Amino acid sequence: MPTVALAAAGHLLHFELAVAHEIFGNPPPDAPQGWYDVLLCGPGPLRVGPFTVEPDHGLEHLARADTVIVPACADIDEAPPPELVDAVRAAHEAGARIASLCTGAFVLGAAGLLDGRRATTHWAHAAELSARHPLAEVDPDVLYTDNGSVLTAAGKAAAVDLCLHLVHLDHGAAVANAVARRLVMPPHRPGGQAQFVATPVRTTGGDHQLADLLAWAQQRLDRPLTVTDMARRAGTSPRHLGRQFRAVTGRTPLQWLLTQRVRRAQELLEATDDTVEAVAVATGMGTATTLRRQFKRVVGVPPDTYRRAFRSANPS
Repeated sequence: MPTVALAAAGHLLHFELAVAHEIFGNPPPDAPQGWYDVLLCGPGPLRVGPFTVEPDHGLEHLARADTVIVPACADIDEAPPPELVDAVRAAHEAGARIASLCTGAFVLGAAGLLDGRRATTHWAHAAELSARHPLAEVDPDVLYTDNGSVLTAAGKAAAVDLCLHLVHLDHGAAVANAVARRLVMPPHRPGGQAQFVATPVRTTGGDHQLADLLAWAQQRLDRPLTVTDMARRAGTSPRHLGRQFRAVTGRTPLQWLLTQRVRRAQELLEATDDTVEAVAVATGMGTATTLRRQFKRVVGVPPDTYRRAFRSANPS
């Protein structure tokens, strides 16, 4: 099984540490063979927020892991422990994939892993990260960055997105979505999405106002859908629906719909041998030409390249 090592050292925040342990330590129902072996690594017992955490392995085990998760630091003005910085650097040199959550990026920066790479952290600390590590390309507007062997996430909820992204890379979109469902949340957001939406999400009955409509639309991705269709279903006007979508998702209805179609295309490309033409029909794109154009714009590579890369990374 691939090993995921959680670095538990220094003054940490408990949310990101708990999120990583929950996602990698608890496989979803019908998880594929070879789920993760999760190690909690640190120099000894430590306080994490109101909790006491007792690592079961030393920091030297980071260098033996396939993936190392560096949780958020509670105080960016406090220098990370030198032994943690050295262990993270050694793990990277040994070939591990290193991912920081929120202000954990400052540990990666101290280890020299951000130089020449795109990185992010919580938007409130992005300027400080850039000032301390001028060779890094710090982007304060994205949820997470993926440089292959070095990944960084923004604050709190973005840590969930990055962890789901790693599950997606290792096991495919369908499994990542199964983990998201277990967490009672939508599929992970693309890394390039904005960190926050200025308009707060209004809620009714413990769920947001578009929940039923989004579920209805996701079940009909293979059919033509217009803003008028969705507005009629929601019992509102297209203009008001647009305002609701921007409040809840940060996107227009058509932007959201395109993202869902592309995500569904990713699942089909990974899990089936359907032709690009068949995937285009199944996702409501209509033609292979349209699918290729929209898929490359959203994902960054054509569907055929995406399928080959995924099959190569996850041989059956």
